[in-house]
Amino acid sequence: MKKFSLMVMVLFGFMGMTLAQQFKKPLDHSVYDGWKNLTHQVISNNGQWLGYEINPQQGDGMLYLYNVESKKCDSVSRGVQPEFSPLNHWMAFTIKPQFDTVRRAKLKKLKKDMMPKDSLGILLLDSKRVVKYAGLKSFKTAKNNSDWLAVYLENVKPPKDTTTSDSTSNKKPAKKKKDKFFKKTGRLMVINPGQGDSVLFEHVSHFAFSENGAACAMLQLSGDSADSVRVVVFNTLRKTTQTLFDQPGFSKNISLDKAGRQVAFTYSADTAKNKVYGLYYFNLKKNKLVEVAGYNLNKLHEGWSVSPNGSIFFNDAGSELYFGQAPKPEPEPKDTLTKDEKVSLDIWTWHDEYLQPMQKIREKDELKRSYKTVFYPKNNQVVQLEDENLESVSIDKKAEGKFSLGQDNRPYRIMTSWDAYWYKDVFLVNRETGERKLILKKRDSRVLLSPDQQFVLWYNMQDSSWNSYNIKAEKSVNLMRALNTAIYNVLNDVPRAAGPYGFAGWTKTGQAVVYGQYDLWQVDPSGKQEAKNLTHAFGKKHHLIFRYQKLDRDARYLPEEMLLTAFNDINKQAGFYKLNRKSGLLQKLVMDDYMYGDVQKAKEADVVCWTRQSFADYPDLYVSDLTFSRPIKVTTTNPQQKNYLWGTVELVSWVTFDGDTMQGLLYRPEDFDSTKKYPMMVYFYERYSNSLHRHYVPKPIRSVINFTYYVSNGYMIFI
Repeated sequence: MKKFSLMVMVLFGFMGMTLAQQFKKPLDHSVYDGWKNLTHQVISNNGQWLGYEINPQQGDGMLYLYNVESKKCDSVSRGVQPEFSPLNHWMAFTIKPQFDTVRRAKLKKLKKDMMPKDSLGILLLDSKRVVKYAGLKSFKTAKNNSDWLAVYLENVKPPKDTTTSDSTSNKKPAKKKKDKFFKKTGRLMVINPGQGDSVLFEHVSHFAFSENGAACAMLQLSGDSADSVRVVVFNTLRKTTQTLFDQPGFSKNISLDKAGRQVAFTYSADTAKNKVYGLYYFNLKKNKLVEVAGYNLNKLHEGWSVSPNGSIFFNDAGSELYFGQAPKPEPEPKDTLTKDEKVSLDIWTWHDEYLQPMQKIREKDELKRSYKTVFYPKNNQVVQLEDENLESVSIDKKAEGKFSLGQDNRPYRIMTSWDAYWYKDVFLVNRETGERKLILKKRDSRVLLSPDQQFVLWYNMQDSSWNSYNIKAEKSVNLMRALNTAIYNVLNDVPRAAGPYGFAGWTKTGQAVVYGQYDLWQVDPSGKQEAKNLTHAFGKKHHLIFRYQKLDRDARYLPEEMLLTAFNDINKQAGFYKLNRKSGLLQKLVMDDYMYGDVQKAKEADVVCWTRQSFADYPDLYVSDLTFSRPIKVTTTNPQQKNYLWGTVELVSWVTFDGDTMQGLLYRPEDFDSTKKYPMMVYFYERYSNSLHRHYVPKPIRSVINFTYYVSNGYMIFI
């Protein structure tokens, strides 16, 4: 009796599977809009909440809030780009207008200010209540230790004035004034959603919000033609407002330091169209205003002024203020020609630095070019770092030393029109004095300044080696001379020298970690110690490509315990390992037949979220601890896939006539029958075999074969 029951169960199970497969449909072009994509996943600092979007390829999507502990989910229609508060009390996001509403507005060719507007949504995590604000322009949240956020909103159109008057002489100027404010300004709300605190500021043109949420600075316009500017700071800790500056004139830029204690802004009293700007600095603690550019701009390059096109920002320590300066704009000449009398002509010469098409692409940027300059509030000193002879100086906001790296490609610009190399000369720039020293000539690779500012690290394309320059000794050393391994791309297939596998980061002890083909190597920039294989050649021995997975985006140094991604370039399995740099212990966490990605760690908890995909499995969202064991699947983005014929993929290896072992991918229909013949497409372009476990969503594709579509419709595909 038991045997008979078992046979019946097996029979019905087999029939169920057969019927399920029999009722599956092949994909057609009508299904594309039904397929969705998971995007913009974020994790709260305490690891208790996940936010993510699931959007159709065309239409309105959904924003989801997932509770990691309860596994419950809430949703908001048309929500996008979620951000959690640093204190884990709310999730802020943008709410897009309905897709059909926007489409109808586009068909009517409405002007930009008449188009449907975004809104802001704030979901309170304890009560699940959603607070909304219409007419959103932008919003900024604090990065740490605060629940405050700044919300920039569209102006509300005033109701039409239906009153009548005998005199109409004042109507046009009043309307013009309203239009000026409506186009140039908005309403700024500074909000603490959890406590219910908020303050509203009108006529705001620009604003800045400190990273710790302690202060919000803004530019308020006034006057008949929006020709007066007021600089205001709201302190969220004391809930007080302070006016720092109030003068007739114009301003386009404002910035706050990380701690919310220093403010900088541009200002011009000019009424001409091409205005000359200066820069002001205000120390909130000392209640002191400083004219950075000096009286009549005498602290700047002669004939130059502060550029409104250059960004102004503080370094993390708040000891340096950066801004751009450029030649003073010339007054706009009076137009004495009619439209039909004007001629437009482009002139090209063989000795131009850039080809004519490139000149046209770069024209707008060149007209707005500004040159980086630094102001030191402590001694009221201004130092110009960039000029026409050195257009690029990199600024590390976290840097504690006085040096930065500058790059000049002017001598090689013509050469790059026919050469595959983008050469540049590298300079060591003293930010305190502006002094420059040429340290590397004609280099075409990444150049890095060590955090302790003792060494400059770079890759030499000509001999495929990592090198360092000792700043104090003014000497260079090859760090790979005695290393018997390839740290260049051995599969390089473009007409130029092979580049490096990459750079992982710096240790607190000043060592650099670079990638080999498989393993991680620690190199001593002084050249005194031999390079050390951190992964003990385990990667090379087992064909595992190890790479560092950064979990703390703000970390300046490599952690002692590193999470590594692992990829087997033979069988294409992927996963994660854990490496302890101090003990040398390398531990496997997970390796299987999937492709992993989008790893994010909670800032204050050992919780990570990530995606996992295969050809048959959409890259859905998972959450786990740092061991990646017992993962919880959070999303099922496309459940309708089970209703369609999909297919399978297998790795194929063969030996070429040259004796090389090659790999390809063979895709077969889900109901493949080895006794039948099938049409087969062959596609080759670069290397696809490493994408064995990549998932392809059914969608229109410009140039590549739509693998899932053709396999679902009875084709075999060989890549």
